[in-house]
Amino acid sequence: QVQLVESGGGLVQPGGSLRLSCAASGIIFNIYAMGWYRQAPGKQRELVAGIGSGGSTNYADSVKARITISRDNAKNTVYLQMNSLKPEDTAVYYCNAALKITGTGPIRNYWGQGTQVTVSS
Repeated sequence: QVQLVESGGGLVQPGGSLRLSCAASGIIFNIYAMGWYRQAPGKQRELVAGIGSGGSTNYADSVKARITISRDNAKNTVYLQMNSLKPEDTAVYYCNAALKITGTGPIRNYWGQGTQVTVSS
């Protein structure tokens, strides 16, 4: 069984910073892409940032220059450093990992349970 556990969400004032973490655990052969998505009330889930196993990254236009994604492959952990936060960044943030649990098995997507980020004064 694979689990993704997020941490680091909370309430922050506009202009503030937060760092989210997501650790994958369980039977894991290899993790390929990892990423962060978010879903605001009444809106669809959207990609915030992604990172490949080699470190290549991609970001949503709305967060470029404010958010940095990184990963520690030895710890099966992905991070999201968020700076200059805005009220429109308020959402539940979900961690995603594309991984194999065996060498010959398929790559499957796994999701964390989500962590709330609220940006408000």
